[in-house]
Amino acid sequence: MRIKESLLFLHRFFGHPKRVGSVAPSSRFLAARMMEPIPWEQVQAVAELGSGTGAITRAIQANADSSTRILLFEMDKRMREYLKIQYPSFTCHTNARHLTIKMKQDHIDQLDVVVSGLPFFNFTPDNREFLINQVLEALKPGGLFITYQYSLQMKRILADKFIIEEIKYVPLNIPPAFVYVCRKKE
Repeated sequence: MRIKESLLFLHRFFGHPKRVGSVAPSSRFLAARMMEPIPWEQVQAVAELGSGTGAITRAIQANADSSTRILLFEMDKRMREYLKIQYPSFTCHTNARHLTIKMKQDHIDQLDVVVSGLPFFNFTPDNREFLINQVLEALKPGGLFITYQYSLQMKRILADKFIIEEIKYVPLNIPPAFVYVCRKKE
């Protein structure tokens, strides 16, 4: 199954490189780093933005309680259909720009955590700003926003909106990545 995921991911990357952002799904090392700071025993609702073929989603499923509400957002239709098959108990949506609207439709007031694999620096400044504001609006006070990027270019932008608790370098990923652990200001 992982080979199928990798081939699907690579194929979709060549079709939409700015939207997909990488030639390979996230590694298990990156997924583990992203899960470390999350207090899973307290998490009632989480969203994953840019779920791809589910490399991070698999780690969320392994850590979350069965009662945790999980919303997935993936623009690519083929990857989204794959996610729906692999994670039938999760709610799967098209566009992370509609995060707060979809939350309301799913009767979720606030999220405890937002995990993201979106390639923010590939987006226009307006789109990037809109998405980050969606995350801010969706998160409860003190909620976590955990995202990975392939550079430190987002550090200043994220520091303006969140408290950056730490940035972790993950060399065992293609390409190597930085995990930003951010907290919404209370």
